[in-house]
Formats: sequence, structure tokens, C-alpha cells
Amino acid sequence: MSTSMQDFVILTGIVIKAEPIGEYDRRVVLLTKERGKISAFARASRKPGNRLMAPTNPFSFGQFKIYAGRSAYTMSDADISNYFEELRQDFAGAYYGMYFLEICDYYTRENNDETGMLKLLYQSLRALSAPNFENRLVRYIFELKAIMINGEFPGLGAQDKLMESTAFTIDYIMKTPVEKLFSFHVKTEVLQELGLYSRKICQRVMDKNFKSLEILENID
Repeated sequence: MSTSMQDFVILTGIVIKAEPIGEYDRRVVLLTKERGKISAFARASRKPGNRLMAPTNPFSFGQFKIYAGRSAYTMSDADISNYFEELRQDFAGAYYGMYFLEICDYYTRENNDETGMLKLLYQSLRALSAPNFENRLVRYIFELKAIMINGEFPGLGAQDKLMESTAFTIDYIMKTPVEKLFSFHVKTEVLQELGLYSRKICQRVMDKNFKSLEILENID
């Protein structure tokens, strides 16, 4: 079946999942600014030398040329602006990043406005790549902000019994735009309490076991 140029769209997004299909193909899941989360097939992208081999790896951020078939999208080209190579070369950082991708896959939907989650993911991966930012703090900020963006944050109550600095940090995460979020550090005791609080909230609102989190818990 021929495909006219009008069928093509250019989507800005990031690869959050990739899996092999057949001998040389891949099925990728993209989190995009324009259409939320979509799945697309990348033909021959596992064949050595194919131009889609690198762009269809997780963490690849840029513009993707997609066309719609009768029952599925197909990726025909990509212009990647950030591969997040630093994460690929850092064992712990890569698993933090994969955990973030899993949460995005859990929360986002096709044809939803997922701009907030896309911005959060991109800025969080940039923070993970920065050598002067604590990975655990990036994780707790990402977890809590993702829950807030998706309208599931219960709010702070008197029963939480947190240190004033921890409560202030959570309030800051809630009120600060994603672009300005990764601009602070906290003391060790605040980081520990923030982690305990974030874990409690995640267990309360996310009905899923994340594979990468199980590995993170052993290396963190």
C-alpha cells in the first residue's frame, strides 16, 4: 500500500521502551509532546548499519518521522538531539533512568496531553547525567512530581509528622515548574526522610511492581 507525504507527522519525544520484533525489527514506545504515548514499528532497525538502529534505543530524545497505517504507526526516520550517553555508560544512572521510563509508561496514555510528564522525564534524565546532583534526590523529586502531575498526590497532613525542612522540600517540588526543579540540594537527614515519604506515597498510589526498581533497591 503506498503512503502519501500527507500521512507523515513529525513528533517530538523520547523512546521509553523498545523490544525486538521478528529478525530485524523493533517495536518502540514513544512519549511525545503532540500525541502522548504511542507505539511504532521500526523496520530493519536491528540490522547493522540501519539509520534507525541508534534512534530506537531507550532514552533517545528528538524528532521522529511517523506515518500511520491501518492498525499501527511506523517510524521512517529520526533526528536525535540527545541520546543521554552519560546514562548508558553509568550502571546505576542507567537503572535510575529506566525506572523513570517505566513510571512514564505506567502513567501516560495515547492522545492525552502528556507534556508535563515529557518535560519531567527530560529534565530528570538531564539531572541524572549531571555529576554534581545526588541520584537519590533526582529519584524522589521525579516520583513525587510524577504523582503530582497525574493528580494523585494526597497532600501533606498532620499525620505525616515530617521535619520542617522535609515538608518545605515537598511543598517546593509541588509548586515549582519542572524546568526549575533540579536546582537545590538537601541535607542527609532530609534526603532520608524524603525517601521514606516518597516510597510510602508510591506504594499507596502506584499499583505496579517496577522491574528496574527491584534492581535499584539492591544497588542504591
